[in-house]
Amino acid sequence: MTAVIAIHGGAGTLTRGALSADREKDYLDALDHVLQGGQAILEQGGSALDAVTEAVFRLEECPLFNAGKGAVFTEQGGHELDAAIMDGRTLAAGAVACVKSLRNPVLAARAVMDDGRHVLLVGDGAEAFAKSAGLELVSADYYFTAERYAQWLRSQANGSTDLLDHDAQAMQHEAAPIDAESKLGTVGAVALDRHGNLAAATSTGGLTGKRAGRVGDSPLIGAGCYANNRTVAVSCTGSGEMFIRSLAAYDVSALVEYRQLPLDEACRIVVMEKLPMIDGRGGLIAVDAQGNVCLPFNTEGMYRGQARAGGPRRTAIYREENRRAN
Repeated sequence: MTAVIAIHGGAGTLTRGALSADREKDYLDALDHVLQGGQAILEQGGSALDAVTEAVFRLEECPLFNAGKGAVFTEQGGHELDAAIMDGRTLAAGAVACVKSLRNPVLAARAVMDDGRHVLLVGDGAEAFAKSAGLELVSADYYFTAERYAQWLRSQANGSTDLLDHDAQAMQHEAAPIDAESKLGTVGAVALDRHGNLAAATSTGGLTGKRAGRVGDSPLIGAGCYANNRTVAVSCTGSGEMFIRSLAAYDVSALVEYRQLPLDEACRIVVMEKLPMIDGRGGLIAVDAQGNVCLPFNTEGMYRGQARAGGPRRTAIYREENRRAN
């Protein structure tokens, strides 16, 4: 069994002219750094669960993406973060939602899963549990970045709400390669280890200008995150409400299990047919029990990457491009 990992950092309508070559390199370097951490764990014989935890941890630490440091602002000017993780071997899962003081929500989700008593903890209860588990708490200004704050100010001035990840960021062309109304948030990772075990993890800061208490698909098992050794591991990014309504992550698994479709066809049906029927924009990353990888999206591009144990790391942003290999 050849171990493999795939990651995403958001999907959307990408405009190449909106960023310099240096800025594009920043994104690709960040994706490569994330892949490197997960790949190293798999190469050392580590578990898929540890690999996706490390990858999403690194994505949360990177202010370029909407998770952890660099999370978007709510309507009230605060931060509420969500995350989930799932073990395909046991179907154990853990998630947290609407947390405001956790440095790394994915570690809290992992702690919830490892504890085993519950699957989803929210708000103050989730933070109290994370504190008891010894996880790092931070003040609200930890999440702050000038770019995200500028997004929030523009959304307030324009009367815009529920902007997906970098929607508002790209209202100023120099900010990012994502076109203004079209950057879909969330980060995630999926992996298959040498023992044949699958795992998935997803994390997000949510929507710019979202209402307090809003929960998207990311911490909901079956919607934005799912893993089952019999079928697939999936992590989603996009218009969360639509991924919830369609149970997008689980739907890929169901198509593989019950219709016995190959991974690429199952993903195509969900992302290119079912989601657009309800105006669902975005994409997902998936790996199946045989090690096949699929990274579909119905937008112009998606921050993404994949690597097999012992192989090159490949990263990409746009729909049609030669991926950079390291």
